[in-house]
Amino acid sequence: MKQKRQLYKIIVAAVLFAVAFMLPASGYWRLAVWSAAYLIVGFPIVRKALKNIGHGQVFDENFLMTVATIGAFALGEYSEGVAVMLFYQVGELFQSYAVNKSRKSIAALMDIRPDYANVERDGNVVKVSPEEVRPGDNIVVTAGEKIPLDGIIIEGYALIDTAAITGESVPREAVAGDEVISGCINLNGRLKVKVSRDFGQSTVARILDLVENASSKKASVENFITRFARYYTPAVVFLALAIAVLPPLFVAGAQFNDWVYRALTFLVISCPCALVISIPLGFFGGIGAASRNGILVKGSNYLEALAATEIAVFDKTGTLTKGCFEVSMIKGVGISEAMLLETAAYAGSSSTHPASQSVRRAYGKEIDLKRVTDFEELPGRGVRAMVDDKTVLLGNKKLLDEYGVVFEVENAAGTILYVAENGVYKGFVLIADEIKADASSAIAALKKAGIKETVMLTGDNYAAAESVAQKIGLDKFFANLLPEQKVEKVEELMKEKSASGKLVFAGDGINDAPVLALADIGIAMGGVGSDAAVEAADIVIMTDEPSKIAQAIRISKKTLNIVRQNIVFALGIKFLVLLMGAEGLATMWDAVFADVGVSVIAIINSMRALKSV
Repeated sequence: MKQKRQLYKIIVAAVLFAVAFMLPASGYWRLAVWSAAYLIVGFPIVRKALKNIGHGQVFDENFLMTVATIGAFALGEYSEGVAVMLFYQVGELFQSYAVNKSRKSIAALMDIRPDYANVERDGNVVKVSPEEVRPGDNIVVTAGEKIPLDGIIIEGYALIDTAAITGESVPREAVAGDEVISGCINLNGRLKVKVSRDFGQSTVARILDLVENASSKKASVENFITRFARYYTPAVVFLALAIAVLPPLFVAGAQFNDWVYRALTFLVISCPCALVISIPLGFFGGIGAASRNGILVKGSNYLEALAATEIAVFDKTGTLTKGCFEVSMIKGVGISEAMLLETAAYAGSSSTHPASQSVRRAYGKEIDLKRVTDFEELPGRGVRAMVDDKTVLLGNKKLLDEYGVVFEVENAAGTILYVAENGVYKGFVLIADEIKADASSAIAALKKAGIKETVMLTGDNYAAAESVAQKIGLDKFFANLLPEQKVEKVEELMKEKSASGKLVFAGDGINDAPVLALADIGIAMGGVGSDAAVEAADIVIMTDEPSKIAQAIRISKKTLNIVRQNIVFALGIKFLVLLMGAEGLATMWDAVFADVGVSVIAIINSMRALKSV
């Protein structure tokens, strides 16, 4: 709503600006139109300048623009005064829109907070707040419910969706004796859990706390104009005052009106219009180029910081890999791969386990359930079924050991489903997450761009992490990490970069939100990423392609070069004409060129940032 009001004000002021040029009337009528346009876009800046003066912050860009534009009005250059305020508000609108539109509340993260806990008390199950449950209490978690607190399963079996916490897309089997953590979802079955931690110390509470604390550690990037104005503004104001007062007092024949006119001209020239316009337009040109390539940058400060990246850290599942587990290898023993896959698909035809579903997708044919009898799901091991009157086992090592099947244990990255028929080993099916097509080129491009170190952090097992790291050329990796351990690793890596260097973290899950907020620049995979990760991130890759990170860095460096060119050009011309103005050699036409003309040239240069690299 605030942005819409600002847009309406700009439109109205722009219309009045155009009308004033075409208005045949002169005198007070024309002044009234200019004044109306000025007040619509300039009043907020004038008010801010007065407010800052009241707080002792006199010399800032608001004060300078206020004095300069009022000076322009005093000299009769109404269009100049209105144009400065109008262009400044346009730049402010672009910036606020880019930031506020893309960064919403991180309230989506609160979805992992459990609303209640079913606790056993005096033989009854009572629904209470998770904060009321104490370590040692027994809680009951039924299908579809969130696990409210950390604990140990003492009864039951279920598939647990851990995606919100570990980021892994394949649900985990949970049986008696296994530890479960809060924030996960019970997909099926009924669990009785003995609570091991208070809610305040539970995994879900710590994740929420990490996001809050990590966000507070991120320092905001100070705007260049504000830093520059700390020195520039008081300097030009005092110089203008000196020009107006000193010559008439100490120079024989100096006319007071003449030197006041020079001082006001000096102030008009000094107005940083070219910087005010070209700097945000340069950055938003870069942001626009990034957007057209599926890269959403939530502010010019993040685009600026991206150019200083030294360390790139990645989550694995959903970031470097597709997060979709499929059959990646089939190996038959005395049986063809096609026949082994068919046998496995039929054996797991009635199973809801994601691994069995992956096998059925790979088989791709309609299954005749008449061929399958006596199906039994064996928690934590696999399934047993009669397929064409043959006993087929499909599951992990525990299952085949239980039935005394002789087989060779495989060592591969992923979930291995062993297949046995009538007690004879027939081979295995490997279920693995597929590496994204551009993952290797993404790492290579980052190294080419000068990134010193590429690192992967994952909650997945060591073998799967090692396989991915080797295939795509990462410098190092860390596996079996919980969210708080990822934060610890990033904090360690932050110490390895230089004082001016930046650390980038790219992730896609709710579990990545704390690290995304902690890193200098957080990058989320927007296509498959969780809402919380997208909201916590500073940059969002809408196409889910890790190679876009290197492209974003190239766009950042190009944009910074353009912005620096504009700064040098604008200040060079500005100071030259300022000297001419102080000497009385510059007219108002020169002042207009030094401000508006330089601004136009800087804007044209800024438009180059819109081109992709």
